[in-house]
Amino acid sequence: MFSLQLPTGSQGKVDQVSASKLKGCEGWQNKEYFYTSDSGSLIMEVPGSSDSSGCVTTPNSKHCRTEFRESSPSSWDSNGSLNRLKASLTVKTADDSKYGTVIGQVKVDDSVSKKPVAELFINKSGTLTIGVSQIPDKSSLKMTEIGSVTIGEKFEYELRYEGGKLSVGINGGEMRTMSTGQLESPPSYFKAGNYNQGDSPSEVEFFSIDIQHS
Repeated sequence: MFSLQLPTGSQGKVDQVSASKLKGCEGWQNKEYFYTSDSGSLIMEVPGSSDSSGCVTTPNSKHCRTEFRESSPSSWDSNGSLNRLKASLTVKTADDSKYGTVIGQVKVDDSVSKKPVAELFINKSGTLTIGVSQIPDKSSLKMTEIGSVTIGEKFEYELRYEGGKLSVGINGGEMRTMSTGQLESPPSYFKAGNYNQGDSPSEVEFFSIDIQHS
C-alpha cells in the first residue's frame, strides 16, 4: 500500500493523501497533479521547482514531487529474501535537470537516515541513471548509467533490495547488481512516482506498480 506526497501545502510540510483515501476506482484525485486518464492509467505531474512554479517540498529536499511512499509495511528488512518494486510506465515529459526526473527510489527507513539507498533517474534524452548512496549520510550519490528508452514510449523497471544486495533491471533484462559500499543493509522502503529535479514541468504515466515482499 502507498500514501501519496504532493507538490502542494506549505513549505516543508507537503500535502499527503493516505492509502485509505486513494483506494478504489473512486479514490482521491487532483486534476492538476494526480489523476486517472481515460484509458485507466495514472498520471503524476509536477509543475517544476519551488522557484519556477511555487510548488512546495518536503523538509529534507529542494525538489517538488508527486510520489507514492510505501506505507504498509512502512519499512522492511533489506536482508530479506524478497523485496521488489516493478513498474510499467511512460515518461511523457522529463524535467530539464542533468539526470532528470526520479521515477523510483529505495529509501532508508526515516528513523535511521533521511537519505536514499538509490534513486532511478530519467532525463529528456531518455537516459536512465541510478544514483546509489555508499553510506546512509553521505551527501552525494554514485551515478551509473544503466540504459536508455524513448521518451513517450512505454517501458518497465524493477528495483530489488534483498539479501542485502541492491539491483536494477530495465524491460525484463538481466538484473544489474549495484555496489552500496559501506551501507550495512538498513531497513528500507520503496517510492515510485514523479520526483522532479529541475525547473521545468514533468509528467509520468503509470500503467502498473507492483511490490513484493517475503
